[in-house]
Amino acid sequence: MADSIMSKAATMEIPINSNGDTGTLAEDDSLEQDLQQVMVSGPNLNETSIVSGGYGGPAGGIIPTSTIKGPAIRFNPEYLDRRQAPAAAPDIRMKSRAVSLPNSQSAASRLAQCTAQHPGSSNHNTNSSTEEVSRGVAVEKLDSVKKWGINTYKCTKQMFSERFGRGSRTVDLELEAQIDVLRDTKNKYENILRLATALISHFQNMVQTQQALGDTFTDLSQKSPELQDEFGYNAETQKLLCKNGEALLGAINFFVSSVNTLVNKTMEDTLMTIKQYENARLEFDAYRSDLEELSLGPRDAAAMVRIEMAQHEYQIHRDKYERLRSDVTIKLKFLEENKVKVMHKQLLLFHNAISAYFAGNQQQLEQTLIQFNVKLKPPGSDKPSWLEEQ
Repeated sequence: MADSIMSKAATMEIPINSNGDTGTLAEDDSLEQDLQQVMVSGPNLNETSIVSGGYGGPAGGIIPTSTIKGPAIRFNPEYLDRRQAPAAAPDIRMKSRAVSLPNSQSAASRLAQCTAQHPGSSNHNTNSSTEEVSRGVAVEKLDSVKKWGINTYKCTKQMFSERFGRGSRTVDLELEAQIDVLRDTKNKYENILRLATALISHFQNMVQTQQALGDTFTDLSQKSPELQDEFGYNAETQKLLCKNGEALLGAINFFVSSVNTLVNKTMEDTLMTIKQYENARLEFDAYRSDLEELSLGPRDAAAMVRIEMAQHEYQIHRDKYERLRSDVTIKLKFLEENKVKVMHKQLLLFHNAISAYFAGNQQQLEQTLIQFNVKLKPPGSDKPSWLEEQ
């Protein structure tokens, strides 16, 4: 009996899992296989058997389950304890390699905890840069407002000093005379535009009246057989006058359009440059007077600093004044040349068209329009289209 037990003990094997725990035996593997079979195909009590006995036991230890009532599997709480216990034990292979396992906390969770502890650290640089930009814009606006205020004060002071005869002003006699001539010329040309526009309005009414009169004569010539010839002659005359009147209106409209471009675009552009020149002249005189006042004062260290700053501003405005004066001189020269060229052509057109119309020379009137490239608008072109009326 003792020899049988010793022989059995000698042949028994102790299984060792990956963590070196001997608590999990062969019965755990068999139970796990049974669980897997139940999960796949479900329990079958007719084919399930319970094995009783240990290693080398008799075959009679197999008991069929057909005579057993109840479930084939019982819950063993000790099995769960044995399955959970080895999880905390370190691996023998890892120990032999002197490698320590890190904590189960992941890098993402540590980063989330750090962000939760310091919520404003991620946006610190962005907020600081935004504040610096806003502060810089505010400082620039404040500086521009300050410079504008100082410049406005000095220019207003200079303007009142000139008006009341207490201050001196820079005067270019030749340039001032040319500017006065330009302004006077512009006023006279604007008067020409007003009169020519009035002539177009009145003459257009006359042409419309002649057209209506010609239609009436034509209708009466058809309804009055005894006066058919007389009404017919007058109808043809009125229609011819209406046709020549439309040609004359085209010539006058072309004249008005060209003069309007000269007055309200070319001259106006030159006058805008003159206005900038006059403002630059006022600023230059204001800073010049300021520099003269500082030069007559004491010469201490603070005064010398102010004099240097005034000298710098004076030089800037002097350069601006001289540059604009040169621009005005050049524009006045080109404007005079352009004015002579444009008005020579337009005055010749106006004269030839008026003369040919009132002389009754239809051929000369048509040649005048061709000579100056005047294109007549078709009748009814001035009326708005159907879509525009809608």
